[in-house]
Amino acid sequence: MLLLLLLLGAAAAAAAAAAAGGTSSTGSSSTSSSSSSRMMMMMMMMMEEYWSGTWAAVALALGAAYMAWFWRLARGLRGGPRVWPVVGSLPGLVQNAERMHEWIAGNLRGAGGTYQTCICAVPGLARRAGLVTVTCDPRNLEHVLKSRFDNYPKGPTWHAVFRDLLGDGIFNSDGDTWLLQRKTAALEFTTRTLRHAMSRWVARSIHLRLLPILSHAVDARSPVDLQDLLLRLTFDNICGLAFGKDPETLSPGLPENAFAVAFDRATEATLQRFIFPEFVWQFKKRLQFGMEATLASSVAHVDRYLSAVIKARKLELVSSSSPSPSPSPDRHDDLLSRFMKKGSYSDDFLQQVALNFILAGRDTSSVALSWFFWLVSTHPPVERRILVYLKAALSETLRLYPSVLWLASPLAFEEVDRLVYLKAALSETLRLYPSVPEDSKHVVADDVLPDGTFVPAGSSVTYSIYSAGRMKSVWGDDCLEFRPERWLSPDGTKFEPHDSFKFVAFNAGPRICLGKDLAYLQMKSIAAAVLLRHRLAVVPGHRVEQKMSLTLFMKHGLKMHVAARDLNPIVAELRRTRPEALAAPPPESQVNKSSAVPTEVAAVTA
Repeated sequence: MLLLLLLLGAAAAAAAAAAAGGTSSTGSSSTSSSSSSRMMMMMMMMMEEYWSGTWAAVALALGAAYMAWFWRLARGLRGGPRVWPVVGSLPGLVQNAERMHEWIAGNLRGAGGTYQTCICAVPGLARRAGLVTVTCDPRNLEHVLKSRFDNYPKGPTWHAVFRDLLGDGIFNSDGDTWLLQRKTAALEFTTRTLRHAMSRWVARSIHLRLLPILSHAVDARSPVDLQDLLLRLTFDNICGLAFGKDPETLSPGLPENAFAVAFDRATEATLQRFIFPEFVWQFKKRLQFGMEATLASSVAHVDRYLSAVIKARKLELVSSSSPSPSPSPDRHDDLLSRFMKKGSYSDDFLQQVALNFILAGRDTSSVALSWFFWLVSTHPPVERRILVYLKAALSETLRLYPSVLWLASPLAFEEVDRLVYLKAALSETLRLYPSVPEDSKHVVADDVLPDGTFVPAGSSVTYSIYSAGRMKSVWGDDCLEFRPERWLSPDGTKFEPHDSFKFVAFNAGPRICLGKDLAYLQMKSIAAAVLLRHRLAVVPGHRVEQKMSLTLFMKHGLKMHVAARDLNPIVAELRRTRPEALAAPPPESQVNKSSAVPTEVAAVTA
């Protein structure tokens, strides 16, 4: 190469000298000038060809080196979807965007429960930030969620996405910040008074809001969007439990509530951040463009609302500390008030506590109930067994005299606890349609999972809760069937939970859901109240499809026809199978439960 450059330089110098000498020759000046120009052009063309050939050779060498590196990368990945140069597995993700959870489940079945993929096949990134390990193996889940808990936090990406909405709240923090809030909240969730508070809010919303709306639908013969009704109901309940205020979104006419709208928009805008790389949404945030502008304005509205609630509650607690002639035992038993009474927390901390529990408790229960009612409506034998168990449990309290008492008031704690088959059906629903279908963790240090998969620091581990409930190796050949009996003892009288790392709908390990029992209480109360009174059927032609989101909503809602239920066939069956239920009339205390508005419902004020 150096020799070629020297030759080209010498030729150019000679051409220049010839051109200079030609200027002193009067007879051949024109010919010399033309000749030198041609020579210069030839030299330039030769140099251009040389350099273009050199760059082509360099590009070819770099391409060959990249393909050799990519081949080793793809070969080293464990199973999973096809990985392409540069873009990794993104083409598969885009192609299957509308059936993401089923696609992941299919990949995991083919890979034996764990696979690795690369979403950015670029040297320097592919083995760290671009590498994702996807698993539903119960051994790996126990390792990630419990055994090596400290090595698998939520991580910086998750925290950055949710920080504007949730701050450093319990569901968006790690380490000591999370641990402090977890310990404080755990003390409150173990109290019976919080369970009583949830029961009152649920009873009120069911009997004064949901059931009248469903009865109106029966009379008007008009379908309802049950998913929307359940979202409103659980939002009202969780706001009442979190900070003692009822936004009344489940009311006649289904009105809009400014706080609820702002919270929904803030949540939707936050989830949009997962679609884009962080630098993209950070840039849009600085410019206050698109969904980032929506997020900022919605979060500001939520902040103002909760700030006003907190200030008012502080004043109420101060005034309630003075002697009162008849203080209500149920006043100020919400989470916000409990935190205020237990310690001196900043307003920002209290606001984050309220918001985090609203986000966690609102969508999860309503989504689970939507899938439950759909499954029950399409599985008549399961629906009948739920009713038989439900009425058997009620007959132990109310006997069978008269059956109208079953509809007169909310279920008592003891009655709810006896609904083992209903709890089994709800658990089976969550196995097949978990409210949060996928979750992920950040890898702090290099590690090896129990199945032998190496996970490098800086990468992420996604555990597929949706897939964990659909693996034959875990749940048997009938894993895709809706069969509540798999949760019952052989004689059908007891609920038998499965290992928490097989059934991960409520998470597992140190981060297991604090509100699990409250969620079951709410879901069982709502399901029992509705099924006792109504038969539900999906509107013909309505498509029930999954919405691709962090929460497993139904994409088109759940449009259902509502009809009054005839209890007589079930009562007749109980009379045949449980003659002891006719032995005595119900206690006077139970007869008195038939008041138009039950006492515990009327006691709750907005």
